[in-house]
Amino acid sequence: MGTELVVLSACETGLGEVRVGQGVMGLRRGFAVAGAGSLVMSLWAVGDEETAQLMERFYTELRRRDPIEALHRAQVAALAAQGDAEHPWAWAGFVASGVPSKAR
Repeated sequence: MGTELVVLSACETGLGEVRVGQGVMGLRRGFAVAGAGSLVMSLWAVGDEETAQLMERFYTELRRRDPIEALHRAQVAALAAQGDAEHPWAWAGFVASGVPSKAR
């Protein structure tokens, strides 16, 4: 069995470059082709403190859930903690893709 989860929390790790005839080339595709089951990555620059808080909650949730559901719950908790006054910039930049390990 290969790597079940890769977390890329650096800025814009979920982006790629479109190449004619090949689709989007980037870290996301590379890890998927290499056999990683699930990936968590960012689409834009998120502050260090906000990333640390989200990732702490994500790993807490990951003990009980698959990565996709764990990220979703961490993001919902971040939204609830900030209230209506804040922009979702700090938590909405992270995405998860892949297949939960139970489904493979």
